[in-house]
Amino acid sequence: MATHQVTIKDIAKTLGISASTVSRALKDHPDISPKTKQMVQAFAEKVNYRPNALALNLRRSKTNTIGIILPEIVHHFFSSVLSGIDKVAYSAGYNVMICQSNEDFKREVSDAQALLDNRVDGILMSLSKTTYELDHIRNIIDQGIPVVFFDRAPEEIKADKVLIDDFVGAKIATHHLMSIGCKKILHLAGPQHLAIGQRRKDGYKEALNENGIELNPNYVIKCDTRDDVFANAGKILQMANEIDGIFAVNDSTAIAVMQVLMKNDIKVPDHIAVIGFGDGPNATIAYPPLSTVEQKGSEMGKEAIQLLINQIENEESEHTPQTKILTPVLRIRESTNKY
Repeated sequence: MATHQVTIKDIAKTLGISASTVSRALKDHPDISPKTKQMVQAFAEKVNYRPNALALNLRRSKTNTIGIILPEIVHHFFSSVLSGIDKVAYSAGYNVMICQSNEDFKREVSDAQALLDNRVDGILMSLSKTTYELDHIRNIIDQGIPVVFFDRAPEEIKADKVLIDDFVGAKIATHHLMSIGCKKILHLAGPQHLAIGQRRKDGYKEALNENGIELNPNYVIKCDTRDDVFANAGKILQMANEIDGIFAVNDSTAIAVMQVLMKNDIKVPDHIAVIGFGDGPNATIAYPPLSTVEQKGSEMGKEAIQLLINQIENEESEHTPQTKILTPVLRIRESTNKY
């Protein structure tokens, strides 16, 4: 009878730690504590663990397929990122395999494993809003698969990243509101465990500071979806008599808050000016047309896929992770045009 060959998952289960930690400990990774390394390596020797040579050989062979994990396919920004990715990938002879996490951490983990099982050459990824743990990403990297992040990227992971300058974008949006006379500006903010949410809030705060306006904590509400706007409608309407501007973390939130205001006879921009972030098609067809910050989805996709292809095709050379920052552009429309 053939004996079962001990795997990394077997070791992880026995020791009560993650497979990613076991893999990194066996590779003497500096992020793993000496105590954990010693425990893993001693146990691996005891059970006569050997890497699966067949799996390693399969992993080293190219499939000319690139995996993509994104939060939403129907979202205009992410679909424009996909368009940019596809153009470059197709020209370079790569197929793409697209997975949608649907803003769900467990789905994101499952998608990552599915892409590994299909032996993709590399992965492009934007985190879901519910991703707090990163072991599934470390597992990908530990298996030698290049990863490039776009838009939503974890600061703890050293990898190539392509981002819009969220801090500057939020600053110019808030400065624009102040340039038309707004002094009491509500910020509808994104999740603060994601760098994108932090940077947009920080840009808003910095713009206030540069104009000598003290931050009112009540003027920051975690509210980054249409549903969140409707759930917080009562709170927003209570503030309507005191605020004169709203900076929303994205366009869909901005459009939803305009609908709530106007349904309650609060004129935009006469009473409250509203600006968003993204510049998708809905920004121009909203009423009134929405002022916003262009997010450059197609350009982001092109930059991200090129970084990934460079890693795949230069796997023998030592790779130093880099972060590319795209410059946002202000698009002024009627939602902030008071004059």
